[in-house]
Amino acid sequence: MLSLINVAQTLISKQKTDLSEIGRLDYQLFKRFESKFVIQPSLSRLLVSFQANKTRPAYRWYKFKEAFSASLIEYLFYRYDITSGRVLDPFAGSGTTLFAASAMGLDADGIELLPIGQEIIMTKQILDTEFTPEDFDRLRYWSEAKVWKSSEIRTPLPELRITRGAYSEQTKESIEKYIGALQQENSRVRAVLRFALLCILESISFTRKDGQYLRWDYRSGRTQGKKIFDKGAIPEFDHAICEKINEIIADTSPDYQTSFFFAEKGQGQIRLYDGSCLRILPQLPDCAYDAIMTSPPYCNRYDYTRTYALELALLGINEQSLSRLRQEMLSCTVENRAKDLLGINPKWASALAVAEEQELLRAVLEYLEDQKTRGILNNNGIPRMVKGYFYEMACVIAECARVLKPNAPLLMVNDNVRYAGASISVDMILSDIAEKLGFYTESILVLPDGKGNSSQQMGEHGREALRKCVYVWRKA
Repeated sequence: MLSLINVAQTLISKQKTDLSEIGRLDYQLFKRFESKFVIQPSLSRLLVSFQANKTRPAYRWYKFKEAFSASLIEYLFYRYDITSGRVLDPFAGSGTTLFAASAMGLDADGIELLPIGQEIIMTKQILDTEFTPEDFDRLRYWSEAKVWKSSEIRTPLPELRITRGAYSEQTKESIEKYIGALQQENSRVRAVLRFALLCILESISFTRKDGQYLRWDYRSGRTQGKKIFDKGAIPEFDHAICEKINEIIADTSPDYQTSFFFAEKGQGQIRLYDGSCLRILPQLPDCAYDAIMTSPPYCNRYDYTRTYALELALLGINEQSLSRLRQEMLSCTVENRAKDLLGINPKWASALAVAEEQELLRAVLEYLEDQKTRGILNNNGIPRMVKGYFYEMACVIAECARVLKPNAPLLMVNDNVRYAGASISVDMILSDIAEKLGFYTESILVLPDGKGNSSQQMGEHGREALRKCVYVWRKA
């Protein structure tokens, strides 16, 4: 018994030593960047999230949880005098950067891997530039007459393993009749009607998006043996879809002439590249952009292929395609396998060397591997995910430096994270990597309220808040 206690004490002592080394390197890096940190009271969590979009016409239609607000884009672009030229968002998501920049008169390019993001951007473009008065009249008719209710065509609802049983039988029947009926419309109206359906899927289902997965309501019958979850009232399909169609109509310009994104000085052009930014960025020309505004996936284990599974299923993504999407994503989930980055672009050798030599990152990875070896980690994929995240981000940063014009800014929203008690200063590690790949750090804007961490982490390691920041780098 005594030997077991001694072993446990030795393990605890070793863990404290490892964390102390991480803390020492973190403090060392902090002293270097200390003058760059600026607590910014105007950067509320409301602004640096989807929440501020809830009342904005057009932006409020689809709740893309990982998005930042259009108000944040406007605030940062005015602050850093980004008023002309072309901007890029390598992780375009639902297109907030693209549409906000376009409304300010800038041309905007975006790269987006997930089909749901692509669909949101494409449909908003159709509504903004292609829709006719007759198309809007047709939308009104759909809402008033509830066309699907009298439809004799019922198109089977596409499903994935992780979405089966997501709706009541009555809701599923309504969805299938709706999908069948919209096939009779022209391509523009059909796209908007499908988009409206995508916007309400979560609300009418037994699920709720919950970061790493879909959480299932007790009424689904899929919660046996699990903690009971009640998502509250689930609206009827007819009410939810009519409300969404009416919202889209209400947010569009009444004379069909002016953009509903309220362009200040003439709309800029929007161009979307479908696919992974790791594959598309190397194809973009040197020194082509006047600014980059983005928020990559965080290193937080969130699996967007699961949280957006209802939408991906409706868009025709099958099991094989879902698995491919998961692996193409930036490494942010424990299921991501290591990517052959040099196989994608041999020129990334120098960027990978920079990541390899980053001392704090190296200490974090050694600590996580040690925790894995001891069987302490709650998932053995965490070290691989964290390493993949930073190595892939180093490649993204190198490409961003290449495609930006000299002295052009890169603005990035990101969160710090914690695993097994080790706080990982994503902001400083990425800023250090960026400074070795062609940027200098102008400032790191810190939200006044730090980000919490999981209940498990808080229980084991305390409630120390993690920084949520906007990095401001400029191409040297």
